[in-house]
Amino acid sequence: MLGPHPLINNLLFRSHPAALLNDRQEYVDISVVIPLLNEEDSIEPLAEQTIAALEKLGKTYEIIFIDDGSTDSTFEKLQRLHKTCSNVRVIRFRRNFGQTAAFSAGFDFARGAVVITMDGDLQNDPNDIGKLLEKIDEGYDVVSGWRVNRQDTFITRKLPSRIANGLISRVTGVRLHDYGCSLKAYRSEVVKNIHLYGEMHRFIPALASWIGVRVAEVPVNHSARKYGKSKYNLSRTIRVILDLFTVKFLLDYATRPIQIFGLLGITSLTAGLLLGGYLTILRLFFATPLSDRPILLFAVLLVMLGVQLITMGLLGEIIVRTYHESQGKAIYVIRDFLASPEPSENTSEVN
Repeated sequence: MLGPHPLINNLLFRSHPAALLNDRQEYVDISVVIPLLNEEDSIEPLAEQTIAALEKLGKTYEIIFIDDGSTDSTFEKLQRLHKTCSNVRVIRFRRNFGQTAAFSAGFDFARGAVVITMDGDLQNDPNDIGKLLEKIDEGYDVVSGWRVNRQDTFITRKLPSRIANGLISRVTGVRLHDYGCSLKAYRSEVVKNIHLYGEMHRFIPALASWIGVRVAEVPVNHSARKYGKSKYNLSRTIRVILDLFTVKFLLDYATRPIQIFGLLGITSLTAGLLLGGYLTILRLFFATPLSDRPILLFAVLLVMLGVQLITMGLLGEIIVRTYHESQGKAIYVIRDFLASPEPSENTSEVN
């Protein structure tokens, strides 16, 4: 039987980041991850400002640009930049996968002890990277930028953002003024332990709280967009709210789904049984006709819904156990481990 075509083998190999991560590569102090989508006019000034800011810090660094399926000359300019600057690395997607996918790719390939994320539209100030690193040096694991004087329109950008930030902070318990600010700093071990989907990149501080991180927030500069068009609109706010349900579930019930589905199921089942018992008493002892009463159908619906929710909870428990046990994934994350020191050869035995 013939094996896979070499081209298919190559595509499969190249499509998985782990295939390239196995190469021996030197680690650096800082990795800056910048996703780009049709930002051809911003690339050169952005690179100049970012490199200048990083050079002032006196640390080793790399800048990872992710071309998220641009249709302009973004990639061509990134190619030229890569040839002239050894600290620049470029990832090009085959199509537009979205900002979350771009950040995820940057995290996979980042070699820095600290990973910085920022937008590629020149609205974030690279000189603020030093502020983020100062907080990291104080012992924080995640440092988020706060655009105090945000240079955006109020109705379409600021107002929805304020509502979303308040909602996210209340639901997740991780209170930040500005979840939407892309300028953030993470310790490498934080982002390497988080898998992103949908629009989850803005929820990283909340998701990281599950592994017990220290989160801080610092005011940062924000500039009006100079080139290109914004990719944000009101529809993204709706998607963020929908993703918030997922985040809440992952934080509270990812390893114990029966507790949420079971609780809802028992509540529905109990209400249905009580209502059904009440209707039974009316029919048996008071000769009350029930055929024309919608409440009977409602009682049956509550019982069926309760059984289904409990069943979903049990199936969820089976899936969670299969996920963790089949892949050997732990349900905890260790920060430090202090083992007993091995006895020295010169240590005398005590009789």
